[in-house]
Amino acid sequence: QVRLVESGGGLVQPGGSLRLSCAASGIIVSMNAMGWYRQGPGKARELVARITSGGSTNIATSVKGRFTMSRDNAKNTVYLQMNSLLPEDTAVYYCRSENWSGSHWGQGTQVTVSS
Repeated sequence: QVRLVESGGGLVQPGGSLRLSCAASGIIVSMNAMGWYRQGPGKARELVARITSGGSTNIATSVKGRFTMSRDNAKNTVYLQMNSLLPEDTAVYYCRSENWSGSHWGQGTQVTVSS
């Protein structure tokens, strides 16, 4: 059974940083494409960052230069480092795994950027 558990969200002031973690079980993250998505209030879910099984990363234009995605194969975990956070980054952030057999979602973690 695949399980993705996000953590690290919270309340942060504008300009602050957070690191989100997505711990996986039932899959090997290095053999999957892994993505971070977010859904802000009243908005559609959108892709924020993605890492392929080969280790290539793609970052959404809206967060490029502020967010980075990484993977720790030993911990079977992917991360989203978020710097210079803006109020518009407020959203529920979700982790997703993808491979030839399908995809799975985590339950999400809330990030709120506010003074």
